[in-house]
Amino acid sequence: MAYLGPKGTYAEKAAKALAALEKLDSPQFSPCKGLMSVVDNLANNLCEAAVVPIENSVEGGVTSTLDSLWRHKNLFIHRALVLPIKHSLMSSGSISTISEVLSHPQAIAQCSQWLNDNIPNAVHLPTNSTAEAIRMVQGSSFRAAIGSKDASEALNILAYPINDIEGNCTRFILLSKNNIKEDGNKASMAFSLKSNSPGALLKALNCIANLGLNMSRIESRPSKRELGEYVFFIDLDLNNSNKKDFEKINQELSPLCNQIINFGCYFGSEIE
Repeated sequence: MAYLGPKGTYAEKAAKALAALEKLDSPQFSPCKGLMSVVDNLANNLCEAAVVPIENSVEGGVTSTLDSLWRHKNLFIHRALVLPIKHSLMSSGSISTISEVLSHPQAIAQCSQWLNDNIPNAVHLPTNSTAEAIRMVQGSSFRAAIGSKDASEALNILAYPINDIEGNCTRFILLSKNNIKEDGNKASMAFSLKSNSPGALLKALNCIANLGLNMSRIESRPSKRELGEYVFFIDLDLNNSNKKDFEKINQELSPLCNQIINFGCYFGSEIE
């Protein structure tokens, strides 16, 4: 199972929790450098499953994950997990000596107000992961890292928690190339429209509404082909009464869409 490494990231915690929920037998975890690399490893058959963050309650969709899912059209979501995120500021020095703060860009953004209020002159430096940032600041008295206090190793915890929003959480998804799920309380899909014309998106959304399906999330990403052309990602709530309606969604949307990707049905869980 591939995940955003190195060891000690929130992604590793999510991967282990998802493996337990899926009751996988003796899973082997493979840390990767960069979110796109995680998905590419699965798409290229270098692993059997992958865990990636797809949405944060503060910063919204994780664009690298969304773009990778659109690029690799043969991947399916097997389960989602909402993980609470509580960041700490850690260093070998003290808070009065910090001039550089390192972390993953999402983590920095989730703590931007706290950083501005408490160490406004510190430079923010992005890293590939929170765990990488923690490794890079060890032994430095002027550098601090933002990450999980469980991964602090020999560093001092200078402040905890430092999230701007108390209820900060991230939704991770477990990906596979096998579409074996036939049940679940969620479904996800993505589509691109045939025409960029007034009402085109509304017609597609009306198709979904007419099937009695509730959208719990909708997000757009540039198609990267031309300015003004977008790809739309949606999550749907499923129950026993509307699952048969969900099976009709591709047929209903096909006349309006160039491409439709169905990521399948799955269960969503939360951990404290």
